[in-house]
Amino acid sequence: MKLHEQIKKYRKQKHFSQEELADKVYVSRQTISNWENNRSYPTLDSLLIMSALFDISLDTLVKGDIDLMRQELSKHDMSFWTKVMLAFIFLGIIVGIPATALLHDGFIVPILLWGIGMFAAIKIDLIKKKYNLKTYQEILAFDEGREVSSEFKKKSRQNYWKREFLMIIISIVIILLLSGFVLLVLKVWR
Repeated sequence: MKLHEQIKKYRKQKHFSQEELADKVYVSRQTISNWENNRSYPTLDSLLIMSALFDISLDTLVKGDIDLMRQELSKHDMSFWTKVMLAFIFLGIIVGIPATALLHDGFIVPILLWGIGMFAAIKIDLIKKKYNLKTYQEILAFDEGREVSSEFKKKSRQNYWKREFLMIIISIVIILLLSGFVLLVLKVWR
């Protein structure tokens, strides 16, 4: 049985409305609806609260979903987009630097290559969000008896856009530094 069915089944057994369950789990009624309609997946904290409310073990609540989570994580390992990201950022540096030095409008080449690399990086993050990969990782760690650090949970949810912006800025700085170095080497060789 899938978790969304389990949540609905146990909620009805306890005669909770979605609103009542939402109040007890400290989420909105819409969140409960999303869980029950399989549109999103609860966090580990929410699962633990629900298992206590329903007087069942976490294992019983997520029965069958642990294997699905493992499959989901391996299926969405994002290796393709990771390779695309690294390849285009690397190409942006290797091909772009000489193009900038030798062509009049050569700066367009590294910007395009870097842009494709950044598109792939954003695609990776969207896949992680779409498939709740961070939440799945927390639940699997808990199921396997590994400690889920509160630091991991905080990092996975806080300052998402700040981190993304910082990574873009760092990438730009690294590319500029490497470009400057290659341009300097090219001038020395001339």
